[in-house]
Amino acid sequence: MTIQIFLFAAAIVALLAIAALGRLVAGPTIPDRAVALDTMNTYVVGLMMLLAAAYDSVVMVDVAIVYAALSFVGTMFIARYIEGEV
Repeated sequence: MTIQIFLFAAAIVALLAIAALGRLVAGPTIPDRAVALDTMNTYVVGLMMLLAAAYDSVVMVDVAIVYAALSFVGTMFIARYIEGEV
């Protein structure tokens, strides 16, 4: 029963990530697309954490932490590029 709850939550997060993908493609401005990309990265980290809890996988938690750190660095680089500082 518990794994079904985690998988249901993971399916909802996956649908939200697909909606953010739509904003990434259709975003009217570059900053809107950058925010959509950051939102998708956040959803992916949440999805990894939900699946790690559902399948009791410690390795996936480590992967999610590294992905979140790299996502943060990437978002900061994109923001600096948009401002024209890079």
